[in-house]
Amino acid sequence: MSQPSLHITVKQGSLLDADAQVIVNAANSSGLMGGGIAGVIRRAAGVQVEEEARKQAPIPVGSAVLTSAGRLRFQGIIHAPTMPQPAMRIPPDNVAKATQAALEVADAQGFTSIAFPGMGTGVGRVSHRDAAHHMIAAIRQFQPRSLQSVILMDIDPAMVQAWQEAL
Repeated sequence: MSQPSLHITVKQGSLLDADAQVIVNAANSSGLMGGGIAGVIRRAAGVQVEEEARKQAPIPVGSAVLTSAGRLRFQGIIHAPTMPQPAMRIPPDNVAKATQAALEVADAQGFTSIAFPGMGTGVGRVSHRDAAHHMIAAIRQFQPRSLQSVILMDIDPAMVQAWQEAL
C-alpha cells in the first residue's frame, strides 16, 4: 500500500493570509519572536504567543512546539527553530530539520493543513534556492497520517520562484 503524499501549493503573499489550520514560525531555540516573520506573527497574534513559546524553551533545532494562535484565526502556531540563538547565520540543513519538525508536530496534533514561510532565508541568511530545496525535500520525504496539504507562502517573489523551481 502506498503512503499518502502531501499536496503542495506555492503562493505569494502574507503567511497570515494562508488558508491553513496552522502556520509555522521560523523560530529560534529561545522562543523569542523579534525579527523577520516571527516579529510579524507576534505583532498580529499578540505577545501571549511569544510568552507561550518561551515557556517551552529551549526548543532544539530539529524539534518544534505548538502554541495558541493568539488573536489570529489559525488553530495554532508551530514554532520550529532554524537557529539556536536569535539572528544567527545557519547551515541550510537546519531548514530541513525545522521543516520536518513542524510537519511532525502538525501531523501528531491531527491537523490536515499547514502553511510555511521561507525558512531560514531572513536573518539565517540561507539562499532562497537552498531553503526551497531543503524544504521541498523534507516535505516529500514526510509520511503523513493526518496532514494532507502544505502551503508554501511568502511575500518575497524570489522565495516563491525558488519553491516553484524546486518543485
